[in-house]
Amino acid sequence: MLGRLNHVALAVPDLAAAVAAYRNTLGAEVTEPHALPEHGVAVVFVNVGNTKIELLEPLGEGSPIAAFLAKNPSGGMHHLCYEVDDILAARDQLKAAGARVLGDGNPKTGAHGKPVLFLHPKDFFGTLIELEQS
Repeated sequence: MLGRLNHVALAVPDLAAAVAAYRNTLGAEVTEPHALPEHGVAVVFVNVGNTKIELLEPLGEGSPIAAFLAKNPSGGMHHLCYEVDDILAARDQLKAAGARVLGDGNPKTGAHGKPVLFLHPKDFFGTLIELEQS
């Protein structure tokens, strides 16, 4: 079911500072910021060759990232994103196996313009999992 690791997402309290650290200190290629109001975040992607690092900043107090940062004020790893060939088939297979899909169970459009779903971290050893249709 799982394809390649698409990205590792890091929640950050200050996106501009995180971009500066990755771009200026690490010499990384970083995309321009992109707001995703449906997900309550602003994002950039850091290209690291074989995958990407997604830096997430909350868009407002109601953002799920705001709650994460309240518990982790310096930021930290938020989720892993894996590619799947067929997101609906993956969802159905996971639900049949007892995994919990967050939200209403229907895919939303993610940062790459593709359908995504999130799986409950308690079902995957404390790690939030995002699935993105490849």
